[in-house]
Amino acid sequence: MKELSKKIRLLRHQKSWSQEDVAKRLKISIPAFSKIETGITDVNVSRLEEIAQIFDMSLVQLLTFNDSEEQEKHDSDLEDLTVKLHEREIELLEMQKKIIELYEELRKVKA
Repeated sequence: MKELSKKIRLLRHQKSWSQEDVAKRLKISIPAFSKIETGITDVNVSRLEEIAQIFDMSLVQLLTFNDSEEQEKHDSDLEDLTVKLHEREIELLEMQKKIIELYEELRKVKA
């Protein structure tokens, strides 16, 4: 049950939802949802179906959802973002170089 609780928490974080958001959708209290998410409360099948539905997946998908697949996707996204960040840093350095060159030209003109 702890694995399922982790999956539910991960899905909630992926949607950027608070516990309150999910609790409202399930029409339960925030503490009740918190107990589901922490694994304190065992969840019955009908509640699991409701949870799967709010995350736009089937019960089977919820039960077989694999964190490692999602982690691989996030790792890939992180690599892409790292490359983009590096490209932007290079662009920034080039712009700084141009600013320095223009400043030097301006100083020569004034002198």
